[in-house]
Amino acid sequence: MLSIRLETWDGAEYTLPVLVRWDLEYTGGVPCDSMTAVCLYDPGMAEVLPKATRFTAYRDGGIMLRGVVDTYEISLSRQGLLASIEGRGMAALLLDNESEALTYGRALLSEILGNHVLPYGITVDVRQDVSGGGYAVASGSSQWKALHSFTHRYGGYDPYFTSEGVLVAGPLWGSGKMLRICDDSPLLSLRKRESRYGVISQVLIQDKVQGVRHPVVNREFTRTGGQRRHVLYMPRSTAEDRRYTGEYQIEQSALEQLEIDLELPLPFAAMPGDRVELSLDRLHLTGTYEVVRSRSRMDGDGERTELTVSRR
Repeated sequence: MLSIRLETWDGAEYTLPVLVRWDLEYTGGVPCDSMTAVCLYDPGMAEVLPKATRFTAYRDGGIMLRGVVDTYEISLSRQGLLASIEGRGMAALLLDNESEALTYGRALLSEILGNHVLPYGITVDVRQDVSGGGYAVASGSSQWKALHSFTHRYGGYDPYFTSEGVLVAGPLWGSGKMLRICDDSPLLSLRKRESRYGVISQVLIQDKVQGVRHPVVNREFTRTGGQRRHVLYMPRSTAEDRRYTGEYQIEQSALEQLEIDLELPLPFAAMPGDRVELSLDRLHLTGTYEVVRSRSRMDGDGERTELTVSRR
């Protein structure tokens, strides 16, 4: 059974009554993890809900999600007087806060974390250190973007948050956990979607100040007939800046080219970063995929998990 404990800004704690509905969605990054829970209203909530700032969801003694309380609502329906709470994972703190414009001569990960993460009380687990020169954070960037752009550019990985609310500076994909699904597995639904729309075949970087035109080509997509060119203007850019920007744009455009949605009749079947091995002969669908989104929920239809898997 899932339970949710609220924490208030003045240090009090309150465990919600038995939940009638709940919904936890995991991505590990952006959009950040989220939570919705509905329970019968208790008069004791009157003092707690307006002060609630953090939540922790528990199941069988383990933490399923820790994050920031965004909204509460009280409603009257046929089920009686209900209270609902919505929140997001701890990544919300980095997404909601903007960074100052900063330029680093030689940036260390410890500096980036110290300036953009640690001031928000977030626990960090550094698994892959990285450094780089000439890194700049543009005005208006979120603290998440300041961190993510740095680790992606100089370390080749996207940081992520665990369900316990810990920021991990290291790659999420390839966690080693495997879920195997075959024709005999209890599968409620499946949908495979493959789209060429949005995938970039070429990024043309133009630096008019220096008179440079730098094409970056998605060779695999171009080889198979893809044609979608983007043009970006980067004044006074370096060759490394142009190469990285073009490759990043192409990489991001291809992330959702292939997606498979699965629904299983049990909660928390897999989490982002886990792998799913499909062996579904009747659908001619085999192979190993990465979980990019996981949604576990409970309502009038029972408990279940919805997974989105793709190639990474």
